[in-house]
Amino acid sequence: MPESVLVNKAENYLKEIAEDSISLDDIEEFESFKNLYFKLEDRLNYLQKLREDMDRQGYTTPFTSLSRYGTKTVSEVPADEIRETSRHNQIFRTTANAKKNILDRVKSAIDSHMIALGNLEQFGYVKCNSCYKKYSISEFKGMEGQCKNCKSTSFSFKVNKELTHRIDIIPYLPLSGNYMVLKSELSQYARESYKQVLNILKQERRGHVKTITLVIRFKDENNRLIRKSITFGSEYVDNYEEEARNRYGRNVRIEDIKFHRTKPAIIDDNHARTAIALAYVGYAQKIITEIEDDILKRNLTDFKRINKYDEILEEYENQRPDFIDEYDHDEIEAWRKSKIEKRFRSLNYIDRFGNITRSLRRDIKVRENIYRNIFQNIAYTLIVWDMFKYYMTTSNNARKIKLGPFPYIRVELDREQRRAFQTTYNKVIEILNDFTDIKIIPIPEMDLLLYEKFKFEKKILKSNIKFNHVALGAALITQNSEIELESISYAFNINESKIKNEIELIDQVLNPKSERSKEFLEMIKK
Repeated sequence: MPESVLVNKAENYLKEIAEDSISLDDIEEFESFKNLYFKLEDRLNYLQKLREDMDRQGYTTPFTSLSRYGTKTVSEVPADEIRETSRHNQIFRTTANAKKNILDRVKSAIDSHMIALGNLEQFGYVKCNSCYKKYSISEFKGMEGQCKNCKSTSFSFKVNKELTHRIDIIPYLPLSGNYMVLKSELSQYARESYKQVLNILKQERRGHVKTITLVIRFKDENNRLIRKSITFGSEYVDNYEEEARNRYGRNVRIEDIKFHRTKPAIIDDNHARTAIALAYVGYAQKIITEIEDDILKRNLTDFKRINKYDEILEEYENQRPDFIDEYDHDEIEAWRKSKIEKRFRSLNYIDRFGNITRSLRRDIKVRENIYRNIFQNIAYTLIVWDMFKYYMTTSNNARKIKLGPFPYIRVELDREQRRAFQTTYNKVIEILNDFTDIKIIPIPEMDLLLYEKFKFEKKILKSNIKFNHVALGAALITQNSEIELESISYAFNINESKIKNEIELIDQVLNPKSERSKEFLEMIKK
């Protein structure tokens, strides 16, 4: 397929996606859920095929062809030839930029569709009405409408409230690869919120050694002293000194050494991080729009007054009188200031010295604090809770092989990465519980609870005990914190009796009391 045709094909397809808005209306109805899932999966398959075509045609390294057309330093080159070479160079550079940009958008769109499908996969399941066997939506798609177990064609759809999902973020994902557009549309507070979320997802761990750089000094065959920088691959991490002597002689001296390590992030893919951050911030903005007025009314002395204050500022923000030159910015600003001051004075918003009244100034300050300390931290609170819950309620193996709401997520976190879970905004959680139907409880020291979860996973790695992993996560929180069982059951949407069953299993694993229990544990580990 010609390059220009492939670029146009990808651009047109991404445009179609952008024009087809996602609706979550009636998502708990099976037909609506199924249609959305199938549509997103079909799109993902098409996008992945586009990317494969682009990889085959060298879109991953689009600028390599420029080296063949760069300006060469040759004596007495005719001016016409230089101009022609420059023109060709510009054409190839434009083409290369188009390839790079469209591949970038396709990658973003692919990751966004994976996030959407992962959330939908967790959101609901299909149950056979005859034998009651449960199937995920991806399994159901491959069954052609017939139960594998009893061949029945009668199914019902159930929302899985126990698993971790937040399908409300799906409409805010850059499904058409338009992440740059979405970033440019963020408000000041949304940009700060976006940075917060991105910093969590980028939290890095101490990785493996990728390369080693040595600065060495040695004498060559002519007895000249040479100083040189060399790089070894990871295979020489344990014997770099011996390898340097083999290559440059036994008298080589190592003056400096640097280990270059991989730094895997919690979400180890740049496009996935960006898509998740934008989606959570977009969803948080929707929540803010819905609850903003109610919260401000409770905290401000005069809600109508501050709205009128904003209205006046907005009215004159872009106004310019005809009698002032459009380039005379100082005069325009002075005119705006005088108009605003006149309106404020007529409404008693300022005193005789031109200062904003004390009560209005207080309201402005209170609103500023609400935006900075509550609204700005909503997306952060949601993403931290969802990732914490996902780690606590899934097995190590499930995080490895299953498509979840967080593609490319690390299976396990080290101490540095767990630091992302140290901060909890209790006031934000209180606001979300009071004004929305989101279920979150404040859990102190989430990083230590994750440590306990990962440690317990290692203990049961070779065990054949069948755990209910959602209840297991809730049980570990119960045993390692002072949070009441009822609160954990509420937040995790799981029955208390299931949690108590897992507590007993945990106790059997950690504290086998009888000889029979000890023998049993030894047996299942084999």
